[in-house]
Amino acid sequence: MNTATIALAPSKALLPQRPLRRLATSCFAVLTLVATAMPLPAFARSAPESFADLAAEVTPAVVNISASTTVEARNRTLPQLPPGTPFEDLFEEFFNRRGQGGNGENSPSPRPRSSNSLGSGFVIDPSGIVVTNNHVIGDANDISVIFPDGTRLKAEIVGKDSKVDLAVLKVKSDKPLKAVKFGDSDAIRAGDWVMAIGNPFGLGGSVTAGIISARGRNIESGPYDNYIQTDASINKGNSGGPLFNMNGEVIGINTAILSPTGGSVGIGFAVPASTAVPIIDQLRQFGETRRGWLGVRIQNVDDATAEALNLGTARGALVAGIDEKGPAKPAGLEVGDVIVRFDGKEVKDSRDLPRIVASSPVGKAVDVTIVRKGQEMTKQVTLGRLEDTEKQASLQQPSTEPPTATRQALGLNMSGMTDELRRRFSLKDDLKGVVITRVDPNSAASDKRIQAGEVIVEVNQEPVSNPADVTKKIDDLKTQGRKSALLLVANAQGEVRFVALSIE
Repeated sequence: MNTATIALAPSKALLPQRPLRRLATSCFAVLTLVATAMPLPAFARSAPESFADLAAEVTPAVVNISASTTVEARNRTLPQLPPGTPFEDLFEEFFNRRGQGGNGENSPSPRPRSSNSLGSGFVIDPSGIVVTNNHVIGDANDISVIFPDGTRLKAEIVGKDSKVDLAVLKVKSDKPLKAVKFGDSDAIRAGDWVMAIGNPFGLGGSVTAGIISARGRNIESGPYDNYIQTDASINKGNSGGPLFNMNGEVIGINTAILSPTGGSVGIGFAVPASTAVPIIDQLRQFGETRRGWLGVRIQNVDDATAEALNLGTARGALVAGIDEKGPAKPAGLEVGDVIVRFDGKEVKDSRDLPRIVASSPVGKAVDVTIVRKGQEMTKQVTLGRLEDTEKQASLQQPSTEPPTATRQALGLNMSGMTDELRRRFSLKDDLKGVVITRVDPNSAASDKRIQAGEVIVEVNQEPVSNPADVTKKIDDLKTQGRKSALLLVANAQGEVRFVALSIE
């Protein structure tokens, strides 16, 4: 009867029927449970309700760094005044009162000058190991580490590295210190939440939060740039402080900001933990860095170069020179090889290789995968040590006035090597090839910064000795349907680089 009543007169039956209400309530409960049990998609996760618990957990390990540098002041001589001038005694009395007298026997000693800097740091070992930026301490001769509870401890430098801008300090404490651990910075993604703690503008213990904006940023600050970019507020004084993930692990060391005002505009940079940890380990163990050394000069591979080398896509690091005393030469690496993997790590472009090599242990035998004339092969290299005095790879180019030339191709006027040209362009005695005597300013060669006085050593990895060799090889490439020619070009000192030029 109840069912018939509901069916025939639903408007009346819906109000008083308790069984129906219980059924509706049960259905609602089931639906609620099902909906609650269903996980939200990753892109729909909400922001953290609060960072307070995380901040309370890690803040005791974050410290302020006070670095003081004392510089001996130079004696200041009195202004040169004509003898007997009425102001001579006045100036002498004035400078003597200020402790800035002349070099006379009775002149007071000049007072030393002191400069101070403030930054941030964090404890990574309860025994008293503190990490900060190298630029925070600089050449300071008095460094103090100030803890959140106000404790102030003198610090000594364990080691520092200017290339990655890191420094390791040691303090002595009568009790174990709160320390934080490094996390996996390679696992973070753009959009992940992060939290920064530091000492901006002297305001210690400041907590800011934001997201990872990007990874792998190159800001041209050094040879191993690989920064994490974040929009968490980072200001002056945050340098050396930690960038935390939501597990309370340090995934970056706040180092630099991009700002027209000097304050945060939402573009901050941190050294990733994956870069920092090997350097910190070396500084703790040796007091210095000991970077691996391959002994090659490299350049990037663009699309035209990749086409000329049959690489398919632009990738890897093109070997433009081999150090005669470096590890690469006895291992069989050659100019023109493209390094696409090093010790199992992919080399996406030329910026990757120095960073990977430098982080590899000295003396380690590593597999280096190369592409040579379209064929992939592997060479084993035992790494040497990159000393700070080693000359960094550079592509120097001479600048000379363009003289009259005889033969032309690809916007280049070329001539065979002669004693007169060798003298005119100051070319090395053992440099061989075809001399470039003029470059058409409207040509692709000019766009690629080829200059008069440089020497074409090879075309598509085959040596050339006269202009006819160059033009013939270019004609052969056109016949093969190739779109570009790969030139090996040397400067006056014999340093070489590859340049791909369109031949269409």
